[in-house]
Amino acid sequence: MDAPVAEGFRRRLLTMRADLDAAAEASREATRTVVLDQASVGRLSRIDALQGQQMALEGVRRREQMLVRIEAALKRIETETFGDCFVCGEAIDARRLSVDPTITRCLRCAEA
Repeated sequence: MDAPVAEGFRRRLLTMRADLDAAAEASREATRTVVLDQASVGRLSRIDALQGQQMALEGVRRREQMLVRIEAALKRIETETFGDCFVCGEAIDARRLSVDPTITRCLRCAEA
């Protein structure tokens, strides 16, 4: 992959990372321990609060996974292996990378 194209992907990955960091800051409150006054809050409200907390924790887990994938893609750009399929070593189609720049397999290997 030529340098200008790789630089474009690098900038996009950095933007994705910044967006994920901002989303993590916004959701910190939702993942805190649920504390409810048992006397004034009904059972369904407690269940809703616990469900909301679990959904927020799942969001955190997904963001962390995506951050790992983004960091790995940035390292591949540094080592000039970005865009190469992990399985066959062939170049991954730029259209596929434009959808998700963290992809590590070409379409043929991903389908196999």
